Amino acid sequence: MKTLIATLLIMSAIAIDAAPIHGIPLVDIDGKPTSLKKYQGKVILIVNVASKCGFTGQYTGMEALYRKYKSKGFVVLGFPCNQFFGQEPGANAEIAQFCSSKYDVTFPLFAKLDVKGKNQHPLFAHLTGENSPKPGKVSWNFNKFLIGRNGKLVERFGSMTKPTSKKLVTLLEKELGSK
Repeated sequence: MKTLIATLLIMSAIAIDAAPIHGIPLVDIDGKPTSLKKYQGKVILIVNVASKCGFTGQYTGMEALYRKYKSKGFVVLGFPCNQFFGQEPGANAEIAQFCSSKYDVTFPLFAKLDVKGKNQHPLFAHLTGENSPKPGKVSWNFNKFLIGRNGKLVERFGSMTKPTSKKLVTLLEKELGSK
């Protein structure tokens, strides 16, 4: 009986760790309910973004990365957040307009959400919580989470890591090569 219970506990832990992010409910930048299901099987870079941050220029690198690798099964997903000194104060429509006009962003954007605290969105709770392979709070705007084709977190990067950094691109290319 003890062996059976231990086996069930181990299987539960594996199932929790293996749970992909694709089914987590989201809202896109236009206010429509969605999820990441349409990105299953793709390598994903999730980034919490802000329009009035010192790192906002990283949109250029994010878009370049997206355009270079999207045909190989890669997507960048931007999640606006206003939790760091109010650096994303606009409404979703304003954010979309800013990203399009200023940085020619064509990758998908989602509705503004909380990446930390009591109202933390379940996506970011999944990415940063104690069951994450890379736990820890989101420290600032433009934190990046590289998700493998299997829906699991491969690596996370802080704001200082540019989207086109050698370390990030090397891991991205490795993930794109693993089908």
